Amino acid sequence: MTIVVGYVPTKEGHAALDRAIAEAKLRSQKLVVINSNRGGRDFDGDANARSEDELERIEADLREGGLEVEVRQLVRGKEPAEDLIAVADESDADLIVIGLRRRTPVGKLILGSNAQRILLDAPCAVLAVKG
Repeated sequence: MTIVVGYVPTKEGHAALDRAIAEAKLRSQKLVVINSNRGGRDFDGDANARSEDELERIEADLREGGLEVEVRQLVRGKEPAEDLIAVADESDADLIVIGLRRRTPVGKLILGSNAQRILLDAPCAVLAVKG
């Protein structure tokens, strides 16, 4: 049994990770932490190194806390929703945990919504957490 969480270093990402940790402990399940980046010039060597350092720290803290955990940084040009859904599907996840941020109706229309895509296309239950 597995819980997949989408993590980015924002208040929404931290809220999702905290809730996923609580759910993993409650259910005695493995936690898979996914950090998905499209890549490109906005995700250069420095940004990549900072992200990897943070993910290594998170993994060490979770293991120290007694959780079975897998941390993946995915930089393969896909939208975060695609990566989370694919990992949830391949790991036969029971739950996906995501953080939500408030957007205006126009912002949702122009930018699309990873959260909406995950909610509609996920192969399992989805828990959406406010930041």
